Amino acid sequence: MDSKEMAPCRVNVASEYGRLRAVLLHRPGVEIERMTPMNAADALFNDILVRYNADKEYNNFRGVLEHWTRVYYVADILEQLLQDAEVRNELANDVIQQWAADEVVKAGESGDAAFAKHLAKILIEGYEDPLWDRVSPNRYLLKPLYNLFFTRDASSTVFDRVLINSMSFEVRERETQIYKAIFRYFFKVEMLDTQAWDPAARTEGGDVLVASPDLLCVGQGIRTNPKGVEYLIKTFARDRERFNILVQELPHHPESFIHLDMVFTFLGQHECMAFEPMLRKKGFFADKATTLITIDHGKVSYREVPNILDGLHSLGWDIEPVICGCDDPWIQLREQWHSGANFFALGDGKVLGYRRNVHTIDTLDRAGFAVLPAEDICSGKVSLNEYEKFVAVFGASELPRAGGGARCMTMPILRD
Repeated sequence: MDSKEMAPCRVNVASEYGRLRAVLLHRPGVEIERMTPMNAADALFNDILVRYNADKEYNNFRGVLEHWTRVYYVADILEQLLQDAEVRNELANDVIQQWAADEVVKAGESGDAAFAKHLAKILIEGYEDPLWDRVSPNRYLLKPLYNLFFTRDASSTVFDRVLINSMSFEVRERETQIYKAIFRYFFKVEMLDTQAWDPAARTEGGDVLVASPDLLCVGQGIRTNPKGVEYLIKTFARDRERFNILVQELPHHPESFIHLDMVFTFLGQHECMAFEPMLRKKGFFADKATTLITIDHGKVSYREVPNILDGLHSLGWDIEPVICGCDDPWIQLREQWHSGANFFALGDGKVLGYRRNVHTIDTLDRAGFAVLPAEDICSGKVSLNEYEKFVAVFGASELPRAGGGARCMTMPILRD
């Protein structure tokens, strides 16, 4: 990136489907190669990933976004910020000193670009114990950020502010420190901080869907807890005269239901992708409540509704579901497992997702979405601007095994 490309943009996201103008990504790198069968579970993965395959898949994913909008990369911003002594003192030194990496801290006196790049790599890829005996499983004093390419989770653009989420697992806590620095010093935007409000509160970005200027859809489950929902209620009860929060309770098992966006995403203003058992309250969702929380001049009221669609309809939304995995219950389970409901909207009726969920993609095709291969978009063979309604699909077998999809890997900064 040149200096012009690294200039910050305005921060504002008032819906899930407004025309995307800027997005924050992280290319999966060396950190995912530092997973082993022994530490994968602690890293929150079911399996270890092959970087060569992940790189090819991710390049098509980010290529679509680069053809559509302005893309910022976490590592590039971090390298630029770490040339500033104030940022190093607040972020890098605080993180690294706790691991007694004396030589790194000492080198932090330097502010040149080469050291900033080196320090950014350490913060993302981890720092190896110089005394590691090549036998102990504890190889790293500073653990790699295996999950950083899921840029959705640790921070969320919520209207003209950024919510710094409180991660449920220690292995992801450093991500929030990085995002605090990025949004304080680079984008210079006001932040909301879940953990600062209450250390017991938990929110994650996969559970926070900005439906409209007066509505959030929020998942409550293993990653976002009732205390985290309470923080959102208190925040918007203080800031808004009228506001709504539609909360969907999620199963704690299996792990494919960790976030709301694994079972429900917006495809546009009038269409959504949904996992049918959530809508019909069947199977894993048989006893999971859907609650509409209404804020009116500081008064907060709660009303249980049959499901998310009924909650949206009660607020005047005209929205129809496209069902993840077509109408076969077994296929629905298979495709939801590999993020078949996890789509990311580039605009109204313009979405991005995995090609592998073939029945879901066929269902979108029948619903009028042109199916556009990512390779054709990246090569210039296909222009997205020629289609009013589309699903851009990228092939992936490696990335889905990490447990997330296109929405998980994107953190929108600015939408129309």
